[in-house]
Amino acid sequence: MDDVIDEPLRVQWDSFLEDHRAELLACLDGLTGEQARRRLVPSETTLLGLVKHVTFVEKVWFDEAITGRSRSEIGIPETPHESFLLDETDTVDSVRAAYREACEASRAAVAGLGLDDVVTGNRRGPVPLRWIYLHFLREIAQHCGHADILREQILAD
Repeated sequence: MDDVIDEPLRVQWDSFLEDHRAELLACLDGLTGEQARRRLVPSETTLLGLVKHVTFVEKVWFDEAITGRSRSEIGIPETPHESFLLDETDTVDSVRAAYREACEASRAAVAGLGLDDVVTGNRRGPVPLRWIYLHFLREIAQHCGHADILREQILAD
């Protein structure tokens, strides 16, 4: 990230965001489906479920908030809790692919917007894109930390 220190703020935020996206995807590297589905905490959080949840979060912040489309139109659960739940079709490969697609859609959604542009699809009401970036960076960083801990526990077994 040192290479963007003197770049405009948008370039810096995009760089940090891309680093976190890559880190989250890497948490599944080399794991079996069983390992990625393993529950190690009292909640329903698993490593695979965490990546599935962040796919949901990408769509909430970079589709729903920007386009105003409903969650049912986007094809995502109504609640964050539901977004962690895995079904039998969820595999490491399918969840990774869905996350990559969501990231591509997010990049496309913001490509023509400036940080001060106001988006109107967030439940809080109109917010500038910079607020979306800040909120999402905070959330993805938190989830990357969760993923690091879960992966460490899985690999320790």
